[in-house]
Amino acid sequence: MTTAIELAIAGNSDVVIVRQQVRTSAQQVGLSLVDQTKLVTAASELARNALTYAGGGHVRIEVVSNGLRDGLRLSFTDEGPGIPDVDQALTDGWSTGGGLGLGLSGSRRLVDEFDLRSKPGEGTQVTVVKWAR
Repeated sequence: MTTAIELAIAGNSDVVIVRQQVRTSAQQVGLSLVDQTKLVTAASELARNALTYAGGGHVRIEVVSNGLRDGLRLSFTDEGPGIPDVDQALTDGWSTGGGLGLGLSGSRRLVDEFDLRSKPGEGTQVTVVKWAR
């Protein structure tokens, strides 16, 4: 049975709510404290990106199982401008927002599975999974 929670990301307070819910869900599936922190950090970056670059979006938080272990899948979606060059966006140090350029690439390093799909003019979906050890 899959448990899922959907949250809107429309303001700074929603980013805080996403962080809190991801931490609670990560605890429930048995992620270690270190893995909880990694996933919450990635979720915070991805939620902030949806807010900053697309004006908001949604996240779906799902408990998943591969038969051997449980994990958490987070799917962030937005209907923003999209990412014209995904490879470039995943390069450390590249940023269109004047930041350090570590949000997407850093998030990818913090999780076990990372999938980014984007189409200019249609939006972006980033899905990450972190498995309990």
